[in-house]
Amino acid sequence: MPEPRLLTGPEAIAEGVRSLRTGHLVAFPTETVYGLGADARSPDAVAAVFRLKGRPSNNPLIVHVSGAEMARTVTASWPTIAQKLADAFWPGPLTLVLPKSDAIPPSVTASGRTVAVRCPDHPVALALIEAFGGPIVGPSANPSGMLSPTTAEHVIAGFPHDDLPVIDGGACRAGIESTVIDLTATPPRILRPGIIGASAIARVLGGPVDRLQPHGDPGSIPAAPGLLGPHYQPSTPVRIVESPEGALPTDALVVWSTDHHPAGGPVFRIPPNPEGYAAALYALLHTADRTGSARILVEIPPQPVDTDGQAVRDAILERLARAAAAPTAQSGQ
Repeated sequence: MPEPRLLTGPEAIAEGVRSLRTGHLVAFPTETVYGLGADARSPDAVAAVFRLKGRPSNNPLIVHVSGAEMARTVTASWPTIAQKLADAFWPGPLTLVLPKSDAIPPSVTASGRTVAVRCPDHPVALALIEAFGGPIVGPSANPSGMLSPTTAEHVIAGFPHDDLPVIDGGACRAGIESTVIDLTATPPRILRPGIIGASAIARVLGGPVDRLQPHGDPGSIPAAPGLLGPHYQPSTPVRIVESPEGALPTDALVVWSTDHHPAGGPVFRIPPNPEGYAAALYALLHTADRTGSARILVEIPPQPVDTDGQAVRDAILERLARAAAAPTAQSGQ
């Protein structure tokens, strides 16, 4: 029976490149979550990503590049604001939405006219892209709608019966998906919150930055992934709580305020600061999901004192809300 192959050591990049060049997939680490990589210019390779994940075809993919020079090959235009943001935040967890070039097949963008592109801040991801010599798509390396992976072991657990090479790059240090900003809108508009917030972006651009309204046209094509409904979900139901008091013995707790379970169930401590909370969240949800608990109760993070910390907290709350939402037929990531 096929099974994933863990790639480590100096040959891991070369084997990953061989997989990409033959039209196959490779899972690779980034600073946010592990991605499922394929040649972004190959319709067949992109189709394989959708098949393996069970991902809806109307959910676009992010294209990963080695820098601004490669980004220009997948975009039809590269405005000054794109260069400003790339200079300030790349490599890093910021995805730019721009008009797409003909180099990118329609399946990558859900037949939309824009493409989402970013340069990841991870030495393995950058080495893979540079050695491959071209852009690669990189949605989260997990079955669609499920909890995102932040270790190679999470990827392997998600695809236990697939012949998928997985490059081990350790735990992802940011831990949640990138901020996505639409640069075709005026003013630029954040489509998905992340570690980099609107205030930080506005400081670089010297102007306002908008946020996407939570309820848009249900029939429209999303410009970025993560906008179609419930996401980031473990198998165990998630509930968001302000306090662990009242937890049942059958509940697992992911909390920052205590190491005590009021009813004696499993407890997993999460750092209270926004960056630490974000980095640990998915990993602890994966761990809690394996306890056989009836529910996972997650304590919301405390209020930070600065705007950048608030941006991270907002991104965490968005992920938690989707993790706790009821699944739908349209959900996927």
